[in-house]
Amino acid sequence: MPIPQTGHPAPDFQLKDQNGNDVKLSRLRGKNVVLYFYPKDDTPGCTREACDFRDEHSALEAAGAVVLGVSPDDTKSHQKFATKFSLPFPLLADTERQVCDAYGVWGEKSLYGRKFLGVTRATFLIDTEGKVARVWPKVKVDGHVKDILQSLKGGGSGEPDAGEKAPAKKAASKSAAKKVVAKKAAPAGKAVTKKTAAKKTAARR
Repeated sequence: MPIPQTGHPAPDFQLKDQNGNDVKLSRLRGKNVVLYFYPKDDTPGCTREACDFRDEHSALEAAGAVVLGVSPDDTKSHQKFATKFSLPFPLLADTERQVCDAYGVWGEKSLYGRKFLGVTRATFLIDTEGKVARVWPKVKVDGHVKDILQSLKGGGSGEPDAGEKAPAKKAASKSAAKKVVAKKAAPAGKAVTKKTAAKKTAARR
């Protein structure tokens, strides 16, 4: 399945979390949902990502978001992982990979020339109406959670948008134009002065 695009309804699902509780996406309508897919419990990259979500969990909640982690691991594996790293959010067991398929994150991967089937690390921000607000299709762990927080607060990647940059460019071009005019004016003034001096000298002679 292709990855759901921004503005489209997020595929609904119901999965069990690490404690055996059913979590259904549509029941979270009215809240922003950070749905992140990761390959495997207790592996280096997945642990760093989960701990980043843990460390920023209060800020994410304050921004009105619910965090859900999804991988093909079973509930027992999820419980061990969540307990080991004190993860305060649900980890959902997609053992049949149906949700991974629905979100287009299950497929062929390549590592050191070896091809295999697995989960692509990806995150979906789902808005209060159940629509996909933003997609991170190939996540790099470093700085990822902070980028999500910026999106929740109405920002992008931390860079000013085009509308904010435009006035600065206009101001710069006006300043440059003034300098060009000033440079052109200066030599002209000098030339007049030299001609006037030459006429005065000739008159004296």
